[in-house]
Amino acid sequence: MTATASTATATGGRLTWSLRGRSPEDIAVTTDGSLAGAPQQPRQGTGRGIRVCVLDSGVERDHPLIGPLGGSWVAVKDGDGIEVRPTETGDTCGHGTACAGIVRRTAPDCEIHSLRVLGERFSGTGDVLLAGLRWAVEQGFDVVNMSLSTTRTRFAEELHALVDAAYFDRTVIVASAHNSPVESFPWRFASVISVGSHQEDDPDLHLYNPDPPVEFFAPGQNVEVPWLGGTTIRSTGNSLATPYIAGLCARLLSANPRMTTFQLKNALYLTAANVHVAARSPEGA
Repeated sequence: MTATASTATATGGRLTWSLRGRSPEDIAVTTDGSLAGAPQQPRQGTGRGIRVCVLDSGVERDHPLIGPLGGSWVAVKDGDGIEVRPTETGDTCGHGTACAGIVRRTAPDCEIHSLRVLGERFSGTGDVLLAGLRWAVEQGFDVVNMSLSTTRTRFAEELHALVDAAYFDRTVIVASAHNSPVESFPWRFASVISVGSHQEDDPDLHLYNPDPPVEFFAPGQNVEVPWLGGTTIRSTGNSLATPYIAGLCARLLSANPRMTTFQLKNALYLTAANVHVAARSPEGA
C-alpha cells in the first residue's frame, strides 16, 4: 500500500491524487525569503464583491447554510446543440449543494451562482461539461468551482484551450482531481488551480503539494456539508477539498482585487501550512 494515491506516468513520474498516510511535516517545503513580501492572507478578505460559479449538479435554493443564490442556470442538450438557460430546478443529487456550502462557509460574503451540468446520480457528459464551462468563462465569473472532471480524452484539447483562455481573462478555475487514480481533465492542466484532499483534522488547513500536478491539498475527510432538504451530511473526497480552495481564492480576490491567477497560485503557495520561508542571509554572504 502506497502512502499516496498515485500512478506512474509515461515519463516515469507519478501523479498524486490525495495525501494519505503522511502529515504536513512530511511534505515540508522551504522557499526563498525574497519571495515572501507578498499578498494579504486569505482570511483578511471575506469574498465580498466576488462572483463564484459552482459548476455541478445545481444548488438547493435558500439552504440555511448557503442562502440566496446570485443566479441559477442549467446546460441543456437538445436537437440544436447545448443551451444554457435559467432554471428553478435546484439540485439533482446534493453534490453541488455540498460544494456551494463549503464555498459559503469559507468566503461568507461572496456571490454564489449555480450552473447545473450533472443530472441525477451524478450523471453527465463531457460535451455538456465543456459547454457549461465555456458559458461560465464567457460570463466573466471571478472563480469557477469544478468538483468534477471528464476522463474522455476527446474533450482534452478543447478543455485545455478553454482553461488557458480563462487564465488570461482572469477567470480562476479551481478543479478537483479525480477521486480514483485515473487521468481526467481539466485538473491536469497548469492553467487551473488543481486540488486533492488531505486527512488532517484542521478544517482551515491547506497544503502545497511539492510533487505536482495536483498543486494543493485541502480538507476532504469526513467533512460536514449541506445536503438536500436543508439538511447536512458528512462526506469525503477531493470534491469537497476543491470548494475550500475556491473560497480561499474568493477571499484573496476580495482583499486584492487586481490579482491574476498566477498571483493567486503564489499566494496560496506562500500561505500553505507546509511552506516555510527561509531566513535571509546577511547581505554579501
